[in-house]
Amino acid sequence: MSVFLFFLIQSTESLKSQESLIFFDDFSNSSIDLNYWNYELGDGCPELCGWGNLESQIYTKNNILIENNKLIIKATKEDQTYFSGRLNTKDKIEFQYGTVEVRAKLPKGKGVWPAIWMLGFDIDETPWPACGEIDVMEYVGKNPSEIHTTVHTSDSYGNSKNTKVINLKNIENGFHIYSIDWNANRINFLIDNNIVYSFLPETKTDEIWPFDKPFYLILNLAIGGRFGGFEIDDSIFPQEFIIDYVKVYKRN
Repeated sequence: MSVFLFFLIQSTESLKSQESLIFFDDFSNSSIDLNYWNYELGDGCPELCGWGNLESQIYTKNNILIENNKLIIKATKEDQTYFSGRLNTKDKIEFQYGTVEVRAKLPKGKGVWPAIWMLGFDIDETPWPACGEIDVMEYVGKNPSEIHTTVHTSDSYGNSKNTKVINLKNIENGFHIYSIDWNANRINFLIDNNIVYSFLPETKTDEIWPFDKPFYLILNLAIGGRFGGFEIDDSIFPQEFIIDYVKVYKRN
């Protein structure tokens, strides 16, 4: 089994000393485990064409692969159409407080927009941005070496504030660990176990802090769009967003 649910396993790492591992996928199976993951398919239409950001890709199952114990989200261009992949854990793995840890290698080139992010479980009843969004990691190929971490709420959305850009030279060239440490007071964002940003609001209202509820995880590789950039370098394709593992620890 590549995916396990643990409720009593204590971590020895300092950040996780008061947490239990509840989800782990090292992608050692030959296919996506649909007990835990959902495919998101298409172009977002009719409700959210371009996935709300004027993105160019169509998501398909064929662009999500498992090879050599790695999850590969592959972006391709065929004729005049871009294809890629997106997975989420909605209604399957949802949790409140703890640590999310993803070891991944980024794609390269103008137009790619890989992301590790989270949305509030009640998004169907409480539409974005009121549901809350936690961007563990975003990268846009038009700005090499820059990692973005952000929270979106009714008070702050569209990268207007509560966001941090971290410049790490050649971050694209290898695997790195992207994570958050989340409790009732703050959300820490980490790269390779180093805190790079903390969201710690002095006042907590529903508009500022919609984070006292379960969230689910999303992994995707978008192409273009408002954030990824409308100038896409077609010579870069195919590109791969490679995920080594995903871990979720829940605070006890």
